[in-house]
Amino acid sequence: MAITATAVKELRERTGAGMLDCKNVLVEVEGNIEKAIDVLREKGLAKAAKKSGRIAAEGLVRVVIADGGKKAGIIEVNIETDFASKNEEFIKFVDTLAAQTLTTGAPGIEEFLGDKYGGTAETVQGKLTNFIAKIGENVTVRRFKKFGETGVVYVGYLHLGGKIGVVIGLATEAAQAEVETLGRDVAMQVASMNPQFVDESGVDPAYIEKEKEILVKQALSEGKPAEIVEKMVMGRLKKELKETCLLEQKFVKNNELTVAQYVSDVSKAIGKDVKVVSMVRYEVGEGIEKKEENFAEEVAKQMQQ
Repeated sequence: MAITATAVKELRERTGAGMLDCKNVLVEVEGNIEKAIDVLREKGLAKAAKKSGRIAAEGLVRVVIADGGKKAGIIEVNIETDFASKNEEFIKFVDTLAAQTLTTGAPGIEEFLGDKYGGTAETVQGKLTNFIAKIGENVTVRRFKKFGETGVVYVGYLHLGGKIGVVIGLATEAAQAEVETLGRDVAMQVASMNPQFVDESGVDPAYIEKEKEILVKQALSEGKPAEIVEKMVMGRLKKELKETCLLEQKFVKNNELTVAQYVSDVSKAIGKDVKVVSMVRYEVGEGIEKKEENFAEEVAKQMQQ
């Protein structure tokens, strides 16, 4: 019989199981919602729903580079506790998904979850749901990005074993080996200093206007004469951009240089133009409200599963 989208939606809302799992079970029980719930529970798929609302703010970031730096991918997968993020099965799960970022055609997470997992017949969502039921913690595939722009060499960097991941894109005719050290140094800069833009040309005009408005109000509240406020604000804004734009920042490995100067020096040394054209930085759990747990509590929690 034909299964309606409404029925699939209802079953998913009541159990928290994946879309595909809900559809398949509904087909199996000929559309009977109550029977479908029982089947999902029997298979352990509904069990995961009890954990789906819990905060998952720990986890791992993984970076993959392929084809001599011509392709790259980055992904963040979250789990509830740092203890569980060190689980070998979780690490393998994340590594498999990271590799899939290179080949997926999915434009977003929902579509990515519908991809086949690791070349198997099971979907990523199906694997995720089963894994949640097995490990006893909520797990979420939060975000990913793939790279493959023509003429760009990508270099990746992982900090603290995967707590921060960075991918840097370098427009150059140089081979990966020639710019590997440069790319890694710049990626380490991004990991430690967290710039918001590559350079001033990439700054959103709306961001400039908003910052300018804030700085004007600050200057006026300080009692500065209105006739000099504009000049003061432009000076402060320029200083702020030096801190938020990667190429304007002082190079952490040599404070006598800016990042732009370092890139230029390396470019001259190898005899090939190199330009930083993109950067992506993922930090585990950034923007997610975390709950406080100590290590002993994490261990005790695992022992109770």
